[in-house]
Amino acid sequence: MDTDAQRQQSAPGAYLAFVQSRLTADGCTTRWEDWAGVPVLVGRRAEFRMRWMATKLHLFTVAAAVPEITVPAISAFTDQVMRYAKDTKGGLPVGFQNGIGAFPLLVSDRVDPAAVRWAEEQQRVKFACMTRPVVVDSSRQYVGMYRGKPVLGRVYASYFNEKAALYFHGR
Repeated sequence: MDTDAQRQQSAPGAYLAFVQSRLTADGCTTRWEDWAGVPVLVGRRAEFRMRWMATKLHLFTVAAAVPEITVPAISAFTDQVMRYAKDTKGGLPVGFQNGIGAFPLLVSDRVDPAAVRWAEEQQRVKFACMTRPVVVDSSRQYVGMYRGKPVLGRVYASYFNEKAALYFHGR
């Protein structure tokens, strides 16, 4: 696994360090994991709000630097992050006054524009689980993700937009 110093030497690595600092500053627990030889940053927090129909949302941010981002790569990573979040959330099953939100984030200096469009077009929703994939083109310093208010999960939209602005922008 790469050391922190090695991760800092590349633009994608510097961006992941930035995200980790923003997650930590917002009270998320963070750690690095090895996913099949790829260092992955995992950030996590949970919040309960009455205006969310008295539900608790478990928010996962899972980020990795990869050689290239394509639609199949971000799509597969999004599915992997959702499975990971469901498997590690703990507590009551999703849907019983709690849900999962996730930001699956890939960063690279080689990004297919179709992958950016895919991330920006919509929030992905499965029963009580919402993901907003994030594609970061470190060569252009561009962050592509959905920023709208979807029909399903609309009550959480402003929360997702607020956290996205805090975690992924402002470099």
